[in-house]
Amino acid sequence: MTSHAGASSAADMRSTVKGNGASDAEALLDVQNLRKYFPLHGGVLGRSVEQVRAVDGVSFRLQRGETLGLVGESGCGKSTTGRAILHLIQPTGGRVFFDGEDLKKLDRAQFRAFRRRAQIVFQDPFGSLNPRMTVGSMLAEVLKVHGLGETGVERSVRVHELLEMVGLHTDHASRYPHEFSGGQRQRIGIARALAVEPEFIVCDEPVSALDVSVQAQVINLLRDLQRDLGLSYLFIAHDLAIVEYMSDRVAVMYLGKIVEMATAQALYESPRHPYTRALLSAAPRRDPKAGPVRERIRLSGDVPSPIRPPLGCPFYARCPHPGKDEECRGVAPVLEEKAPSHLAACCKNPMPADGA
Repeated sequence: MTSHAGASSAADMRSTVKGNGASDAEALLDVQNLRKYFPLHGGVLGRSVEQVRAVDGVSFRLQRGETLGLVGESGCGKSTTGRAILHLIQPTGGRVFFDGEDLKKLDRAQFRAFRRRAQIVFQDPFGSLNPRMTVGSMLAEVLKVHGLGETGVERSVRVHELLEMVGLHTDHASRYPHEFSGGQRQRIGIARALAVEPEFIVCDEPVSALDVSVQAQVINLLRDLQRDLGLSYLFIAHDLAIVEYMSDRVAVMYLGKIVEMATAQALYESPRHPYTRALLSAAPRRDPKAGPVRERIRLSGDVPSPIRPPLGCPFYARCPHPGKDEECRGVAPVLEEKAPSHLAACCKNPMPADGA
């Protein structure tokens, strides 16, 4: 469950993870020092001149049936992390273990089997659906590609089951994506992910494109499916209230790194990183009567460039912590335990509760 700001060996990663309360064998997903750098090309010959460090040393574990929320500002690397885990984009470095198997070492047939066990629900439900195919045809194609259902009749029955599972009518199978609302299209995307009976789903901002009135319906659907099917989620979002509601644990990303990770309750009640405190201070409260109002923490400055990230703490230039010093500027903090099962990448004590 840990991420280092600097490079660390796989052995160091595993020892830190084990110190967090569970053995590697118990984790469905074990991400170790994951990195994804995008080359920038320039010059007459179009050579790679620099790299954008979109994901820069992310590590965590996900248990069976658990939801890990991944939050942070736009551009911090959340979606890239999810897609690199599934190898929808090829990681630059690091290792991803799924049910104890190193994805790098899987042959073609084994990786195809992994594809059945791990799926994704995309942010844009319309952009991820084929506008030229009916919903029934799309779902049936998924079943056929993965060898699920020997006959067209069996696949048709399964398509109807999937539609009912996500709260749609069976006669919707004959309709095209443009005939549905945004919420209905997202339900179709969820049905497509469920078609291959996965164990793990990356939910990549699954409700951010939906009306607020529809968001709650889709969120509750995802929770019901998790309860009924035993699913594990990596839930990527920027809405802190939704992440709190959905997640067992929450990881906060900043500039390609995880800077804090804890149970949802601990992170929201007692954040240990100045960036997390700033995020929470700006978030609307679901229950205005629940405890004292957080003082708004206003961050100054801009997010550093992911092309040339700072040598020390990536948050140093914007950090409001009264105790920050030259050590913060020059030494990259390690994500380490600040309280039981509560990790933060900050070498200073937590800020005062009122943000002063």
